[in-house]
Amino acid sequence: MLATLIPFFDKDMKVCAYSLFSQKENYLLNPVLQGSSKHDGAANVSGLDIIQKIGIDTLSPGTDVFITVGHIAIFSDIESQSSSMRGRLVLLLDDAIQNDEAYRNRLAQLKKEGYKLAIRKLPVAAYEQYKEILALMDYIILDCKKVDVMKAKIYFGKLYPSIKICVGNIENQKMFDYIKDDDSYSLFEGKFYRIPITRGETEVSPLKINYLELMNIVNDKDYELTEAADIIGRDTALVVELLKLVNKIAINSEVTSIRHAAAILGQKELKQWINTVITKELCADRPNEIARLSLLRAKFAECLAPCFGLAMKSSELFLMGLFSVLDIILNMTMEDALKKVNVSREISDALVYHKGEFAELYEFITAYENADWQEVCRELIVKDISVNTVYDAYTETMCWYRDMFF
Repeated sequence: MLATLIPFFDKDMKVCAYSLFSQKENYLLNPVLQGSSKHDGAANVSGLDIIQKIGIDTLSPGTDVFITVGHIAIFSDIESQSSSMRGRLVLLLDDAIQNDEAYRNRLAQLKKEGYKLAIRKLPVAAYEQYKEILALMDYIILDCKKVDVMKAKIYFGKLYPSIKICVGNIENQKMFDYIKDDDSYSLFEGKFYRIPITRGETEVSPLKINYLELMNIVNDKDYELTEAADIIGRDTALVVELLKLVNKIAINSEVTSIRHAAAILGQKELKQWINTVITKELCADRPNEIARLSLLRAKFAECLAPCFGLAMKSSELFLMGLFSVLDIILNMTMEDALKKVNVSREISDALVYHKGEFAELYEFITAYENADWQEVCRELIVKDISVNTVYDAYTETMCWYRDMFF
């Protein structure tokens, strides 16, 4: 199983929902699965198990989760498979759903049970044909590259005023800024929030300078614990978080100072904690998804390191994932952003020039999070990695994130 969660934002770039994209097998390795075997297991809701494993509360509080339900699976016992998620689960359909009495009755029943409904990939020419189905929908997802969303908002506003319009496949910030303040649209999705910064501010705020100074210290070889502890002492929030962590480890030890707390953790643990927590703090004035993306990339890279023959460099790969959005956090080019922190040449080469021994893994992770399953499957074949190995790494990553923050 391959699965990833892609966020939907509101106009303030606050995450309000996630869409779960999944694929059962490596179709490049097993092309028959797209043919005669494509309906094997079609009565199950693909990818639902990952939400059950990590817990729906791991996601941003109050967010809905869109999950694709095939035209066969819609008649399965969805209620027993997802009873704990009712109210937050949005069943995502496409044009394979037929507008007949059996489908309409089933969709109406699911709505009564507390599920929300959404539809995507519906051609404009089919809107009239699907009018009874559309009347049952809570959301419609429009690909802004294929549909004129300005005309669509007029159509749905008149005929289906209660349906929420989600604009998907937004390429850049300019497009988002153009449509975001129109109340006709409820949610937005696109890669624009991850596009590298090419220009921006060159000054970093005083608080961020402290954080970057701390990162520089701990990313040096054989750094001084006392020096790191003294900088931590300048920030109350960091002190509180450090003491919380130490109290979990040293249950029967009385912490006498910040330096003592740092010594209890040790160099390796303190380094990883500082890089993780400070990245989250640096994201405080950015959309929450940026911090989440940074942390998930870091852990996913660490978990995948053995598969790419880089097990001995898993700590560096953790940093690579963590700093992969540093350009967005600091609002400057990646090259300039990495000059603010002390990272290895391998990390810099991968993030700035997309070359070197880390670049392949970084590109795999970005393809995975964008649900580019064809590219993911191609790389799995080249590296002789099983789908289940990657799925286990992704699940471990999500559970790590849950355990850290929830």
